[in-house]
Amino acid sequence: MREYLLTLCITAAVTYLLTGPVRKFAIVAGAMPEIRARDVHREPTPRLGGIAMFFGLCAGLLVADHLTNLNEVFEKSNEPRALLSGAALIWLIGVLDDKFEIDALIKLGGQMIAAGVMVVQGLTILWIPVPGVGTVALTQWQGTLLTVALVVITINAVNFVDGLDGLAAGMVCIAAAAFFMYAYRIWYSYGIEAAAPASLFAAILMGMCLGFLPHNMHPARIFMGDSGSMLIGLVLAAGAISVTGQVDPDVMKLFSGSERNAVHQMVPVYIPLLMPLTIIAIPAADLILAIVRRTWRGQSPFAADRGHLHHRLLEIGHSHSRAVLIMYFFSALIAFGALAYSVNAASMWIVLSVVFLSAIGLVLLLLPRFTPRAPRWAESFVPPRYRRRRAAAVPVSEDGGAAVADEEERVPVTAGVSGVNGATAVGHRTRGVR
Repeated sequence: MREYLLTLCITAAVTYLLTGPVRKFAIVAGAMPEIRARDVHREPTPRLGGIAMFFGLCAGLLVADHLTNLNEVFEKSNEPRALLSGAALIWLIGVLDDKFEIDALIKLGGQMIAAGVMVVQGLTILWIPVPGVGTVALTQWQGTLLTVALVVITINAVNFVDGLDGLAAGMVCIAAAAFFMYAYRIWYSYGIEAAAPASLFAAILMGMCLGFLPHNMHPARIFMGDSGSMLIGLVLAAGAISVTGQVDPDVMKLFSGSERNAVHQMVPVYIPLLMPLTIIAIPAADLILAIVRRTWRGQSPFAADRGHLHHRLLEIGHSHSRAVLIMYFFSALIAFGALAYSVNAASMWIVLSVVFLSAIGLVLLLLPRFTPRAPRWAESFVPPRYRRRRAAAVPVSEDGGAAVADEEERVPVTAGVSGVNGATAVGHRTRGVR
C-alpha cells in the first residue's frame, strides 16, 4: 500500500507543478477558443491541461517501475506499456483538438486506433463471467471488438460530462478511488497478481485528478480540454478491462462446486468491473441521454448542445459549485454503493443506506435556492456566501435626514452571465492566488 501511495503522491505532485507552466504555454500558444453557445463560462480560459496530466501519468509509471513490489507489474505484464502507448496517442489527438478543433469523426477514429494499440500489446478482454453460464472465453475478434467498444464509450462518457469547473476530474477521481479499493482487494486479499496492473492504473489516475483539481476548481484557471478528458477516460477504461477480462473468477475459489455455480454466486462481485459504466454511471447516463436527444431532433450524435445534466442543474437554479457537488454526491453514492454490494451482497444495511442517501440527494435537488448559514462562531472558517448578512449602517444626508441606502438584491447567477467563471486566463486575479 505504501508504494501505491507514493506513486499516487508523485503523480499528483508532478501534475500540480506542471499545470501552472502549461497554463502559460496554452495562453502563448493561443489555445483559448472563443466562447461557444453551450459554454457556461463567459471569459476565454486556456485549455491543454491534459499536457500536465499526461506527464503526471508518465511520472507515475516511471516511479512505479523503480519500486520493489510494483516493478513486478512491469516484469510480468505488458499492460503498463500498452496503457502508455494508447494514452500517448489519445493525448496527442486531444492536444490537436484543443488547439485546432478537429472533426468529431476524426476523434472517434483516433479513439478506436488508441484502443486497438492497447489490444495489440495485450491489454484486452480474454473472457467474461456470465451469470448462470460460467466463464465464457472470447475469440480474438470478440475480445478486440468488446475492448474497443468499452474504451470508446468510457472516453466519450467522461468527455461529455466535462462541462463545469472541476466536474470531470472530481467524478473520475471518485470512480478511481472506488475502483482502486476493489482491485486492491482482489490483488492483496486473494493473492491474484493479474489484478495488480488495475490497482496501479487506478492509483495513478487518482493522482492525475487530484493534482489537476486545485487549478480546475471554480473559478477554473485552466481547463483539461479533450487532451485531459479523453486521457483520464482511457486510463479508467484500461483498468476496468485489465481486471475484468484477465482475472479468472474461478481462481479466487470463494465457493465450492462447479465453476458455473461459483460464477453465478460471484455476480455481485463482478458487476462493477464487468461493466465499467456502473462506476461512471452518471457520465454514461448523460452520454445516452445526449445521443437520444440529438438523434430525436434529427441532429448528429456529436452535435453540441446545452442539454447535459450539469446544464439542467444550472437552469433550475443551482449555483456552479453546488451543481458540481451534487454530481459528486451521486457519483460517490453509485460507485461506493456498488463497491459495498460487491463485498457483502447479503447485507440489507447496504441497500437501506443507499436508499436513504438517495433520498437526501433528491431533497438537495429540490432545494436549488436554499443557502445554508453557518453559526456566528464558525463564520470565519467558511466562504463569505455562507455567512449571515449584517445590516448596513444607514448614511445620514447633509440636511440631517436619513438617506436610503441602496441594497443589492441577491440575484442567483445563471449560466451565461459574465463573471460566472471567475478570473480570466489573462485578467487580474487576487494577489496571492496563483
